[in-house]
Amino acid sequence: MGDSKIQQLIDTLQNPETPIMFRVVVSIILVGIISLAIFVVFRGIFNFFEMAFVEYFKKQQFFTNPYIRTKTLKEEYKSILKNEFDFYNSLKPLKQKHFEHRIQYFIKHWEFIGKDIEITNTMRVKVAATATKLTLGFRDYKIKAVDKVVIYPKKYFSNINKQDHKGEFNMSYKALVFSWEDFEKGYAISNDNLNLGVHECIHAMHITFLKSRRKSTSAAIFLDSFYELTEFIETNVLIKKKLISSGYFRDYAFENQFEFVSVLVENFIETPLEFRAQFPNIYSKVKEMLNFNFAGY
Repeated sequence: MGDSKIQQLIDTLQNPETPIMFRVVVSIILVGIISLAIFVVFRGIFNFFEMAFVEYFKKQQFFTNPYIRTKTLKEEYKSILKNEFDFYNSLKPLKQKHFEHRIQYFIKHWEFIGKDIEITNTMRVKVAATATKLTLGFRDYKIKAVDKVVIYPKKYFSNINKQDHKGEFNMSYKALVFSWEDFEKGYAISNDNLNLGVHECIHAMHITFLKSRRKSTSAAIFLDSFYELTEFIETNVLIKKKLISSGYFRDYAFENQFEFVSVLVENFIETPLEFRAQFPNIYSKVKEMLNFNFAGY
């Protein structure tokens, strides 16, 4: 609204002949305009200082959970979480409430599509819980590169590269695609550094953060930490050789940087103690990259 329009509202408000009800409405409009302007200015200042803090001092947001009240999760979903998702059970009560609040976004806003398989609430909860776990350290947790999840019963034929797939992140379709059999294996065997859900969710997070880096401190923490990590590896020949020769990371990690970061996080999530013992500096950087300050890590 331009200055002339605002002035007209003020003049109308000051005119003694203006009806009382109309003056009340005008007052409400003016208060709304002023409040919105203050909010926009404050948010801009806040974002500026937080981004400067993250970039030049410490990779940490001023706060990550701006909730006055958290949404209550349906008992059916909570029961699935308790029975199927160990990470949730390891959280402190307050963090569990944050987890329950956030998981509802993915359950509600991601469309779940079954291909020759019926979508169940267990599927919804376990996929959404994977996304919630990986983003729990960030304020900006909504993985906006995804709006649907496609689930097949087993390996499926991908028209993208004409091969059988266990899973993928389809950027153009904004979809996470999983073989449910292989998704489940990722949690059934918790220490083999193979977790399909984690791997594909990290691809989607990576793309989301690349698109929002300039305005999101969550994206800045993730991407800048990963950049510093790759710089550290490239400038330390012995570390690089050990990474490749150790056998701890599967060969697929060295295909490209997108696969590298996804495999790094898979190993971090599945075998944190071994990761920290073999590669303490890299482990610390991945922990910083995810802002993952939770029990067991």
